[in-house]
Amino acid sequence: MSHYQPKLDDIQFVLHHVLHAPERIAALAPYAEVDADLINQILEESGKFIAEQIAPLNATGDHVGAQWKDGHVTMPPGFKDAYQAFWQSGWASLCTATEDGGQGLPAVLESVLYEWLSAANHGWTMAPGLLHGAYECIKHHASDELKAQYLSKVGTGEWLATMCLTEPHAGSDLGLASTKAVPQADGAYLISGTKIFISGGEHDLTDNIVHLVLARLPDAPAGPKGLSLFLVPKFYPDGTRSAVHCERIEEKMGIHGSPTCVMRFDEARAWLVGEVGRGLNAMFVMMNAARLHVALQGVGLLDAAWQKADAYAHERRQMRAPRSKDASQTVAGDKSKASADLIIEHPAVRRILDTQRAWVDGARVLAYETGLALDEAKHHPDPAQREAAQRWCALITPILKASCTDQGFHGASDCLQVFGGHGYVSEWGIEQNVRDARIAMIYEGTNEIQAIDLLMRKVVSDGGAAMNAMLDALGSSLSTSQAHEAQVLQLFDQLKATTHTCVQAAQQSDGQVRLSWIAGDYLRLATLALLAWSWTRIEAADGSHTPRWQAPAAALRAWVLPEFGMRSGIIEAQLTA
Repeated sequence: MSHYQPKLDDIQFVLHHVLHAPERIAALAPYAEVDADLINQILEESGKFIAEQIAPLNATGDHVGAQWKDGHVTMPPGFKDAYQAFWQSGWASLCTATEDGGQGLPAVLESVLYEWLSAANHGWTMAPGLLHGAYECIKHHASDELKAQYLSKVGTGEWLATMCLTEPHAGSDLGLASTKAVPQADGAYLISGTKIFISGGEHDLTDNIVHLVLARLPDAPAGPKGLSLFLVPKFYPDGTRSAVHCERIEEKMGIHGSPTCVMRFDEARAWLVGEVGRGLNAMFVMMNAARLHVALQGVGLLDAAWQKADAYAHERRQMRAPRSKDASQTVAGDKSKASADLIIEHPAVRRILDTQRAWVDGARVLAYETGLALDEAKHHPDPAQREAAQRWCALITPILKASCTDQGFHGASDCLQVFGGHGYVSEWGIEQNVRDARIAMIYEGTNEIQAIDLLMRKVVSDGGAAMNAMLDALGSSLSTSQAHEAQVLQLFDQLKATTHTCVQAAQQSDGQVRLSWIAGDYLRLATLALLAWSWTRIEAADGSHTPRWQAPAAALRAWVLPEFGMRSGIIEAQLTA
């Protein structure tokens, strides 16, 4: 079983030649000194760190898993040392502001980092996965006193953080949450209640854990507007331990290296983060950052599965592959090889590998474009560009979260198929990829919720204006004289027409019900159009006219894009019947 290996050349091609990231980053004042050489150095060093220290722990993390005993969690062998090396080397604080102890680098570099980390060791990566979101939440919403105590500790990764939302009776419907917060005379609060599915709620990786907890004041109204956000550390500044207890960890299908905890708060002393009754507003800073990271998990896990399948296909011989009449039927000097071909030569295997490669590369372009947009939304000197970047992030985040994780799981399953029966046993590690990938479709808002969020809140709510504006902006650089670009423009026009149909349907008495039926189809439709656009950018880049890029491009058009017509037909049939 081989470990995941970050492919520096692929990332450099996308950043430098497809997205022109160095030029775009240098145009932003805080990153004026971040040039191509520095980007390459960061990528090279992070790839080396991941390959040498994180990837080798993946199998052990899966087989041993996190262990719970008497309220304490012991992480798998090697996990603690790897994490200490991770934060002390500055990887946890890559994008943290320099005044908070970080390196102040662009978000797009963190996108690459977490894609690679997830691909190498999903279970381990769950630990720092919420760090930057928690840092941003504290930085923008906490009091100066809380910032002084916790901001740099979380921002550098010295202390890890959690996001405590879900309760046994309240999953995605956070308005049902009943955890209580009772105000005290000194301005603190006492938190009581139980939270479930808390990633990293207890562990031995760091000296402290900072819990960000949604709870309800005694006089708060019902529903989501009654929720406030609170900070509860595992240990207080004076060294005493808080009344926060890990009751157990869940036995799960995958990510065994990540403890998924049931956390009980027994009048735990806490402090308000942000305004009373606006806890979700503060928490969404964390949640939106987490959703992009989850999308990158999907990309990384699919890439990891593809690496395993591709390597196996270049080693395994089975049967004779179909050949053209003039192709040689023998392998000179080797009778064993003459009786069977490498399975990479079989069209069925080639189709699987090229199709999943098309998804990885196309989704990677969209995800890194989003990382760049996050930087441009904050720092671009042109207000119109900042607005366009914000519009892109709002629309693309639910699309990426849902589509990348969906393909991460189903694509990993397809890659397992390349192994045949060997894929179903643990020896090769591909079955772990499938198990680990499944959770990403569920947490941080299920993919069904992402689809509804996209269609109802981001598209229909403004009559399709934001979606159409984004498509017009993307299409402005395409030409009808280029066949593949003309195809993308046609897909954009069809998506606009479907968007109009959805907007009209929303005005009908049963519009909400009808749109809910097809929300997933609409998200998939948008995904396919954007994936096609990604590939026009790839093919327009210098160096793309090689088998490495041409094979997945052909697979995209042969095996992926035809789904667009099917999804469009489903939507039309449901909304016009």
